[in-house]
Amino acid sequence: MSVHGPTLEESRAACEAIVRRRALNFFHGLRLTPEPERSSLFALYAWMREVDDIVDDGGAERERSLEAFVARTEIALAGNLPDDGHPMWPAFVEAVVRHRLPAEPFHDMVRGQRDDLDLETLPDWAALREFCRRVASTVGELCVRIWGLDDPVSIDLAERRGIAFQPTNILRDVREDHARGRVYLPQDELQAAGVSIEDLLGWSRPAACAAFVAAQCRRARVHYEESAPLEARLRPACRPTLWAMTRIYSGILGRIESRPARIAGTRVRLGTFRKVCIAFEAKRLGRRWARSAAASA
Repeated sequence: MSVHGPTLEESRAACEAIVRRRALNFFHGLRLTPEPERSSLFALYAWMREVDDIVDDGGAERERSLEAFVARTEIALAGNLPDDGHPMWPAFVEAVVRHRLPAEPFHDMVRGQRDDLDLETLPDWAALREFCRRVASTVGELCVRIWGLDDPVSIDLAERRGIAFQPTNILRDVREDHARGRVYLPQDELQAAGVSIEDLLGWSRPAACAAFVAAQCRRARVHYEESAPLEARLRPACRPTLWAMTRIYSGILGRIESRPARIAGTRVRLGTFRKVCIAFEAKRLGRRWARSAAASA
C-alpha cells in the first residue's frame, strides 16, 4: 500500500480478504455477485466485521473505540475518506457513493450492537423482531440497494428476509449465546410453553421443548415464505447470491424443523457437500435466468 493509504484496488482486495478469512460461507455466496456489486458487498461485510470486533472486544476502551469508529463512519457516509488508514475505507466509500446508500441502516446496525452490549433476555416477540430488524434486516436493505433495488416493496421484502435469517441464527446458536450470557428467545413464549432455557439446553422436557422450538420455526418459516418474491425482483446476475444464502439458512432451519432437539447439541450446520451443491445450483440457475432475460429483451 502507498504511504498515503491504500488505493481503491488495494482496499477492495483487503475487504475481500477479510470476508474470505472471517466468513468463508459468505465469501462463496458473495462471489456469485458480479462486479462492481461484489466489491461493494465485500466492503459492507468488512464494515460490519469491524463493528462486531469492537463490540466483542469487551475491553475498557470499547465504548470509546465504538464512538470513534462511528465518527469515522459518518465521514465515510458523507463520501469522504477517514484518515485512520484502515484499508476498508476506500472501498466502503466507493460503495456508499456508487449505490447512494442511506445512513440510517448503518445507524440502526450500530444501535443493535449497542443494545446487545447489555442484553441478557428479550421479553417478547416485539422486542425480538426489533432486534432482528436492527442487526439483520438493515443488512438485507443495504444488500438489495447494492443489487439495484430501492423501491418500498423490495425494502419491505428485504426486511422480512432478515427477520427469517436472524431467528434461524438464534435457534442455531442457543447454546453458544447462553454461554455468553444471552437468551434471545422471547421470555413470555418460554413461560407460556412452560420451559426454561435450561430445559432446552438439557432437553429435559422433550414434548414441551419440541413444541416451543416448532413454534419458533413456524414463525421464521412464514418470513421466508412472505419474502419469497424478493429474488425475482433482482436482475438475473445478482440473483444467485441471495438464492444461495437463503437456501443455506433455510436449510439450517429445515434441519431444526425435522429434529428440534438438535438445538440442544452442537451448532446446527449444513454439510460441506450440500453447500457446494447449493453453490453449483445457484450458478446453474443464474445462467438460466440470464438466458431467459436475454430472450425476453
